[in-house]
Amino acid sequence: MAKEQSATRERQKTNLREPKRYKVTIYNDDFTTMDFVVMILTQVFFKSQTEAEALMLQVHHSDKAVVGIYSYDVATSKARKATKMAREAGYPLRLTVEPENE
Repeated sequence: MAKEQSATRERQKTNLREPKRYKVTIYNDDFTTMDFVVMILTQVFFKSQTEAEALMLQVHHSDKAVVGIYSYDVATSKARKATKMAREAGYPLRLTVEPENE
């Protein structure tokens, strides 16, 4: 009897990993109003009004707060959008994007 060849192929292992996550941090300053920070948090980062107010107070008292953890593209996009909105309104609001595990 001849050996039959199988039509199935073995899968090769691939080294797929989840993409790195990046945290967006917002910093306190003496010029940006609390209401503007809450508006940024609700419109750009899609926080609830209550969560946005809590984060704004954390920024106010601790000088900074992590407002979200995203993939790199989403984190940089949100930080750019918030910074652009702040500049257009005349505020020096500062946001940074850093790897989550730092």
